[in-house]
Order: sequence, then structure tokens, then C-alpha cells
Amino acid sequence: MKKIIIAVDGYSSTGKSTVAKQLAKVLGYVYVDTGAMYRAVTLFAMQHDLISKDEFDKEKLIENLSAIQLQFQFNAERGFAEMYLNGENVEDKIRTLEVSNYVSQVAAVPEVRKKQVEQQHKLGDEKGIVMDGRDIGTVVFPQAELKLFMTASAQTRAQRRFDELQQKGENVSFEEVLENVKSRDHIDSTRKDSPLVQATDAVVIDNSNMSKEEQFEKILSLAKTAIEKA
Repeated sequence: MKKIIIAVDGYSSTGKSTVAKQLAKVLGYVYVDTGAMYRAVTLFAMQHDLISKDEFDKEKLIENLSAIQLQFQFNAERGFAEMYLNGENVEDKIRTLEVSNYVSQVAAVPEVRKKQVEQQHKLGDEKGIVMDGRDIGTVVFPQAELKLFMTASAQTRAQRRFDELQQKGENVSFEEVLENVKSRDHIDSTRKDSPLVQATDAVVIDNSNMSKEEQFEKILSLAKTAIEKA
């Protein structure tokens, strides 16, 4: 059976990563979480005091991009590939609200995006890949055979993210999370380099009122149809 590229784009906290992982597993495809790549670069910037609430030293980050080595390593126990930053497993560290507060700023830097997109292109050379992010169907793989654009109301997404952070023991308020969601939406959608926009040929999945099961069945059906047509 011919393999295809599946691009999953959309807003933060729409469950892109969850459904992309599930889809890749069922299809036997490689899953790539591009958001984790940008989060890891953000963590590097935080660790080296390059970004804070009051300051962002973009030039210093750009100078240090060659010192950032990212790898995905599959964890059999968790069932997905985890992010490694310069040899360290940072999968849990990059999922905090603090990293979320800065990641859109880091991802908006053209030099950062260029380096990440180069790596993402290599990962898709042999197809058979499900990649999620913000600009996969518009910039990274405009030739993808199936493009999905996921969305949901800001309130719904904030509640999902808040519940997730609460389960992890993070002491955050719903208002903080909602503000983070709205702020990231604005930065992602208005940045000059590769903004978050829906590809003209993408299938929109609004999961505000969909169960995970309903959503997955719909997406799996779309994927099977795309594979048959390839």
C-alpha cells in the first residue's frame, strides 16, 4: 500500500498531538510532534537566560542555534517518541505552562523556523508520516496528500489544558491558562513568518463538541480515503 504524508495543523490545545499519535500508530506511520521541537528550543532559551517575562534576546538565541541538538527517541512504555535536547530527555519539562508562555515568541523567529523546517523536511523524505504543528500543510509539506486543520473554542481548549495541568500537579488558574491560549492564538496567527493559517485544501475538524472517539473515526476514515487515492 502506498504511503502518504498527513499534515495536522491547528490551534493550541485542540488535541492535535493526541490524535496524530493515535493515527500514526493505527496506520503504522512515523509520528512527529513539531511543537515539541519548538518547545525544546524554548526550554534551551530559558535555561540560558535568553528569554523571560521582560526580555527576549533573539540575537543570542540565533547565535546559539548550532548548539541545540534535538532528537526523538521512542519510549516503548509510553508508546510514543520523546523529545531529547542535547542528549537529555526533556519530554515532561517542555510541557509546562511556563514553556507554553514563551514558545510562540521563539517559534516566530525566522531563523529558528528555518532550522526546524529543514529537519522536518528530512523526516518526511520517505513519506509514511503524520506530522502536527502550525504550518505543516502550508509551509513544511504543502504537497501532503491529507491536510487537517483542527480548531475548537478558546474556552473549550483552555479547560482541556487546565485539566491536564491540574492532573500534573501544576498550580495554575483557569484564567492564566485561558490568557495563554488567547495570547498564543494571536502570536501564532499574526507572526510574519509562516503564520497559523488554514490551507485552502485542508479538512477542518472543529472538535468543540466531538468526543475523542467520534473525532478519531472521522479522521481515520479521511486518512484511509486519501491513501486509497494516492
